[in-house]
Amino acid sequence: MSVLIYVELDNGSIKKTSLEAVAYGAKVAEKTGDKAVVLAIGQAASSALELAGNYGASKVLHASDEKLTHENSLAYADALAQAAGQESSKIIILSKSGLGDAMAARAAAKLKAGVVSGVTALPEINGSFTVTRGIFTGKAFATTEMKSDVKILVVKKNVIEIDENDVASANAVVEPFTPQLRDADFQASVVNVEKASSELSLTEAQVIVSGGRGMKGPEHWQPLLDLAKALGAATGCSKPVSDLDWRPHHEHIGQTGIKVAPNLYIACGISGAIQHLAGVNGSKCIVVINKDPEAPFFKAADYGIIGDVFEILPKLTEAAKKL
Repeated sequence: MSVLIYVELDNGSIKKTSLEAVAYGAKVAEKTGDKAVVLAIGQAASSALELAGNYGASKVLHASDEKLTHENSLAYADALAQAAGQESSKIIILSKSGLGDAMAARAAAKLKAGVVSGVTALPEINGSFTVTRGIFTGKAFATTEMKSDVKILVVKKNVIEIDENDVASANAVVEPFTPQLRDADFQASVVNVEKASSELSLTEAQVIVSGGRGMKGPEHWQPLLDLAKALGAATGCSKPVSDLDWRPHHEHIGQTGIKVAPNLYIACGISGAIQHLAGVNGSKCIVVINKDPEAPFFKAADYGIIGDVFEILPKLTEAAKKL
């Protein structure tokens, strides 16, 4: 038997959030006495997939059919269910994302499995199987007991610490995997893909610098961009900023935009509306810069700087460059 972990690919490499899922799955496999097996779907070199072994996987199943090049939650869920059957997997793990949630739900229906999304800790396995998950946009936690034979866990981003001691130099064995594809899964097809031109993906970034209406207009964004460049960070914005077309919509962070979980989130001139907080509460450390000492965002901040962003940002950038 095995613990099966699905990993998402980006330009032929395993995403950081999926590597977290692999490390999580390897620890679950240690608890159950099983092996950790990875499923990768899409185009990637074997050398890129072998790296999953560094995080505890013993084997990688690679489904590389050209029909699976573009994300398709129907076909991917079919492949996941078939891989689980082949590997006799009773525990299946995915990283939380739009694709991960969709695959988990569809695979659960196929496998008659229980599914818990937003998992934040390793399961407790002691006569029962219980997991902790975030609820109410991360404001509380619930402990859920899973009684189904097959269990699907969708792990929240950036909540699983990867200890350097857990990362070993051990390549996983990559094996081809050919799922039976159904025509019904391809009634709709991707005809074109347009990717955001930003250098870093918000969902994968470890540092994000984000701006709100306090930046006073698109022509004043350069100090924020300078700090992001100095820190090697991705850039984001609040909903009003994207609505005003000051910044592209793919940078919109919040409940109705992209939900992020970086190690460091720097908010510049953002008041902290509840919808924005819901998109950033997975961040390890939040720094808020605002001239209004009553800004709600300060209540959620780990560090707060009260002052003018246009005076503070250049000083932070200079300090970052020195480091």
